[in-house]
Amino acid sequence: MNTFGRLFRVMIYGESHQKAIGVIIDGIKPGIKFNESVLLEDLERRKPGAIGTTKRVESDQPNITSGVYQGYTTGSPIHITFENTKTQSKDYSNLISFPRPGHADFVAIKKYKGFSDPRGGGPFSGRMTTGLVAAGSFAKMFTGFNVDAKLIQAGELTDMSKLDDYIQDASNKGESVAGIIEVTVKDLPIGLGEPFFESLESKMAQMMFSIPAIKAIEFGVGFKGVSLFGSQYNDCLIDETGKTKTNHNGGVNGGITNGNPLVFRVLVKPASSVYVKQETYHFIENKILPQQIEGRHDAFIARRAVIVVENACHIVLADLLLQSKSRD
Repeated sequence: MNTFGRLFRVMIYGESHQKAIGVIIDGIKPGIKFNESVLLEDLERRKPGAIGTTKRVESDQPNITSGVYQGYTTGSPIHITFENTKTQSKDYSNLISFPRPGHADFVAIKKYKGFSDPRGGGPFSGRMTTGLVAAGSFAKMFTGFNVDAKLIQAGELTDMSKLDDYIQDASNKGESVAGIIEVTVKDLPIGLGEPFFESLESKMAQMMFSIPAIKAIEFGVGFKGVSLFGSQYNDCLIDETGKTKTNHNGGVNGGITNGNPLVFRVLVKPASSVYVKQETYHFIENKILPQQIEGRHDAFIARRAVIVVENACHIVLADLLLQSKSRD
């Protein structure tokens, strides 16, 4: 449903064009110092403004209504709301009869019997990731893990110094572009992960696939491992701490962190809303017609997704850390 985690629990709610969206964060013990700058800096990183991002710019000023008092967590659930003020709902008025290809419009109509809110993508909008970023910021405040997330590819481009020109060219054509984000986490303790169904890979994949537009994930060497023999794939131990000569498994064995860097990559698909005309089915006219998308949309959503993936990773690690500590 809309809640993730066992001991560090995160619940997001709202829809893209309703009055507000929000997040409830439960499981943080009392007395954790609230670092407002971490929260505000992370939210700023998610905002549009760079080439290829939407023209919808919300203030995303967090309104914390519970769980923080006099600069420290209270132990109660933390509740944060974010107002939606920059909406243009008229751009989505025809989506019920003319759903966008590749988007959740059609399945939302069917699943929710026509009662879902289609404006801005409703609950399927990237707008909903604001709460994930906020929750990840609070996770950072007590775990201390260093999660490094970065773009390593955009479409066919691997030289990120040329990213702006590449994205601008695609945007000028009315197109959108996919991206790959790589995450590396160093100095994790050995033993995070609760196999089978709460293993690190299981939980990380679940969280990552909960982020809109994530369509693939791989750990360590990933799919390239198909070309390796077992003796080549294996990571041989080189000292008593568990350090390995290679890291093909991405820092995980049996669903448990092994002390080597956790490494995984996710694919962010091209945004569904493109300005190129597409031939798709019209449910009133009962025939295939050309569709011209209106509104404000990202040409390269992977750019804003970096902080989302980073903080989503923090959420998973926080939950697994608390589960590990509960065994002590």
